[in-house]
Amino acid sequence: IFNLFLFKQEKKMNLKSERRGIHVDQSELLCKKGCGYYGNPAWQGFCSKCWREEYHKARQKQIQEDWELAERLQREEEEAYASSQSTQGAQSLTFSKFEEKKTNEKTRKVTTVKKFFTASSRAGAKKAEIQEAKAPSPSINRQASIETDRVSKEFIEFLKTYHKPGQDIYKQCKLFLDTMNHKRDLSIEEQSECAQDFYQNVAEKLQTRWKVPPEKVEKAMDQIEKYIMTRQYKYVFCPETTDDEKKDLAVQKRIRALHWVTPQMLCVPVNEEIPEVSDMVVKAITDIIEMDSKRVPRDKLACITKCSKHIFNAIKITKNEPASADDFLPTLIYIVLKGNPPRLQSNIQYITRFCNPSRLMTGEDGYYFTNLCCAVAFIEKLDAQSLNLSQEDFDRFMTGQTSPKKQESDSFSPDVCLGVKQMYKNLDLLSQLNERQERIVNEAKKLEKDLIDWTDGITKEVQDIVEKYPLEIKPKNQALAAIDSENVENDKLPPPLQPQVYAG
Repeated sequence: IFNLFLFKQEKKMNLKSERRGIHVDQSELLCKKGCGYYGNPAWQGFCSKCWREEYHKARQKQIQEDWELAERLQREEEEAYASSQSTQGAQSLTFSKFEEKKTNEKTRKVTTVKKFFTASSRAGAKKAEIQEAKAPSPSINRQASIETDRVSKEFIEFLKTYHKPGQDIYKQCKLFLDTMNHKRDLSIEEQSECAQDFYQNVAEKLQTRWKVPPEKVEKAMDQIEKYIMTRQYKYVFCPETTDDEKKDLAVQKRIRALHWVTPQMLCVPVNEEIPEVSDMVVKAITDIIEMDSKRVPRDKLACITKCSKHIFNAIKITKNEPASADDFLPTLIYIVLKGNPPRLQSNIQYITRFCNPSRLMTGEDGYYFTNLCCAVAFIEKLDAQSLNLSQEDFDRFMTGQTSPKKQESDSFSPDVCLGVKQMYKNLDLLSQLNERQERIVNEAKKLEKDLIDWTDGITKEVQDIVEKYPLEIKPKNQALAAIDSENVENDKLPPPLQPQVYAG
């Protein structure tokens, strides 16, 4: 008995540790290059700084390969030109035609080499010139929104406190916006690279040239990001040239399919029956949904941070102790599943591309944002093993054939209204009826199968008996004539015996 008890306890401990499988080591959140900053799935696990270094290395390598390819093609064309020249000399071409062909070949060679590096930019510049010739500047046609005007005024008032550096900052920002307006044809990655370069250059100038203190540099960069991205938001958020919208729909559909996931399945240490905890959960969901209404990456990050702090408070109230990282990530996953934030992937991509990189690399904003990326990645790959379910139950829940048992109405707190209790009671009845119907259908199918098997078995037995003992039917015998009857039909038979009298 004691051994059986130990076995059960060990099994419970293993199950408990297995159910707490939603665990991400803190080292996994850091840059995989080991620089100490937070990494990001969008940067293939690197931080912003290391990712840009890797990007520039790959870019320089590609440029070098393009140059080598261009030089090789140029040498081949020169060789082809020399051979064609000798052939044409044998054919006695005139001197004028020779000079004309030589000029054409040189022009064609130069054009071929330049195509590898300037074709796309020249085409983009030509297209931009045509658009500018057809229509006035977008800054003239587009009427600035109320929010844009308000942010512009706030930015100008803020720069007045910086005096001479403030004027230079404003000029740099205006020049950057004009440059971005002429680079609409660039890919979103290239536009992001331009924005990151601009942030880095302005921050370096503030520190080195204008000798601005670090705390004022951080405030200045926040205001610069707010001013620039408010004006660029409609052009760079979820652009048509990317598949951000497709990813949004896929994540939204995935979260809707996972509506049945309960806090117990995720091992979420949050008791929503406690009124304070329930309020924190509602506030966390509200904050993560509100992220989509913001324009500035820093404001979107602030929504994620507020949501995360509400989660920590909810866990602390439930457990009466500070929350750990192992408690935070499952709860964040549960909040995302319950809230289903709109355009989740677009917001994450927008923050990754155009936020001040220093905020994503360090600090609480970077930590919470990295955890949100991990939560979304977990939701996209969530399977039966992650929830400690069998594959059969997981498939039934995903297809909507059934749902996990809901909370009993007797366990509700007194503050819950009667409508909510009745709703859960009806859901329980529907779940029970659904299970009963499935059980009846399964039994009916089993009975049908048994009848079919029994019929097939009897038929086979009869066939075996018939094959083993075949039935032989003999021809019917003719009826014998009565011995006393008159022999009418057959004369060959003897006549009936007649009694004879003998004299004695």
